[in-house]
Amino acid sequence: MKEVGSAVDEVWAQLGSFGRYTRIHYALLLVPCYLYGMYGSVYNFEAMDINYRCKVPQCEGINETLWLEYAIPKENNKLSKCNRYRFLNETDQCDIKGFSGEIVGCDSYVYNGVDSVVKDFDLGCQNWKRTLIGTMYGAGFFISLTTTGILSDKYGRIKALAVASFSSGVFGLIRSFSINYEMLIATEFLETAFGAGAYNAAFVLGMELVQPKGRVFGNTLINFAYISGTMTLSLLAWYLQNWRYLLRTIYTPAIFIITYLFVLNENPRWLLSKGRYEEALTVIKKAETMNNVKIREEVLTSLKAGTNQKEIEAHESFLSVLRKMLGSKIIAFRVLLCCYLWMTCSFTYYGLSINSVFLAGNKYLNFSIVAFVEIPANFVCFMILDKFGRKKVLVTVYMLSAIFCMSLSFIPEDLSIWRLVLYLCGKFSITIAYSTVYVTVSEVFPTNARQSLLAFCATTGRIGSTLAPQTPLLALYYVNLPTIFFACVALLASMLALTLPETINKTLPDNLEEAKSFS
Repeated sequence: MKEVGSAVDEVWAQLGSFGRYTRIHYALLLVPCYLYGMYGSVYNFEAMDINYRCKVPQCEGINETLWLEYAIPKENNKLSKCNRYRFLNETDQCDIKGFSGEIVGCDSYVYNGVDSVVKDFDLGCQNWKRTLIGTMYGAGFFISLTTTGILSDKYGRIKALAVASFSSGVFGLIRSFSINYEMLIATEFLETAFGAGAYNAAFVLGMELVQPKGRVFGNTLINFAYISGTMTLSLLAWYLQNWRYLLRTIYTPAIFIITYLFVLNENPRWLLSKGRYEEALTVIKKAETMNNVKIREEVLTSLKAGTNQKEIEAHESFLSVLRKMLGSKIIAFRVLLCCYLWMTCSFTYYGLSINSVFLAGNKYLNFSIVAFVEIPANFVCFMILDKFGRKKVLVTVYMLSAIFCMSLSFIPEDLSIWRLVLYLCGKFSITIAYSTVYVTVSEVFPTNARQSLLAFCATTGRIGSTLAPQTPLLALYYVNLPTIFFACVALLASMLALTLPETINKTLPDNLEEAKSFS
């Protein structure tokens, strides 16, 4: 008797790798992936640092060229943002002789015309408040990724995806109407706490919708959608020049993802893992009609034959399933290993972006260029994953990332073009690693706990992206210390990846025993 997972893969094989049914579902799945490409980076433009200076009440309204250099001291050849010279003229009229040499802090600020929450909520010289916006956004992931994973495994992929996307849209729109700073950071946290797990739910559903040979192509499509969203964000921000309009533009479409509850079919693989054969058969018959094919009767019979055991497993409480998974030394070690690999990716990926000092000029175009580097990286990932396997690729790209990052220590700072090339190569390598980790983690855990364990690994990985913004502080001690750190963690990840099971072209495991057999 065939295992249910093998039978489902045979069903998709007979339906066609990317038949009409799969294409329509993937097209709809790519919409939230595209949107989340924008949501993950929108705070960079929402809370953008802008130019401002101290307000000098005595001289405002008078041509700045006549008095500004006497009123504002310079720091690193630029006018100070946070200090001014004390004004001593008793007549309270603008007179350059009235400015003393004593430097004092600002009482209020004059902001330039660029739109930002810094201007709207008067956050001048309060960088900790500005950066806290991104921190609060990231903090929500520690709740959403885990809870959405559990809900997805218990109630279905479509429900988790639709509800999480709808939540993102609601809180994102509410945030665009923030009347004060406190409301802004509260809605930043609530958006990710309730909605950020939608991307992972869409990813897992996408991986389960195709046969083994189609997973890498499916992963590539999802990554391209995400990258396209990131690039679109910077162009929209450049065009709109208003953070409130930007939020309303990108979050409104997420409201309509709730319609997926009535448009998309639940994944047959998940239904079968819950012992719901009749519902799974209904979905498969619909796919037959859409693809104009007929699945052999013996394949459907093998699905039915394997359902009895699934019904028994489905009656187990979800917590008991997770307990059983983590009670296995093999699975427990695999979870810890995947957590470290994910953390390394997020730490190095975001760390390289934050520490990049080579790209100058238009910040909107630069942001798009950095995102664009990920397109060829994902294309290469698509070309090599099914040829060389997951393990070899991970070991190699982690090692290459470590070499490129470490090499920056040996290149003089005046050779900026070579440092730029090495930086982009490091980003290129870690992007391939990130894409490969996503595919691998979705393949090494069983269906009845896949979303939850993937979400746990993704949540742990957020520790890396949370620590990444602190790495520039290391450069105060040695300019290349951040990249040395990235190299060290990537080198360790390369060695640990040798212990991963190879999952190329293997049927997704449906239960604990099948997952353990990968070792």
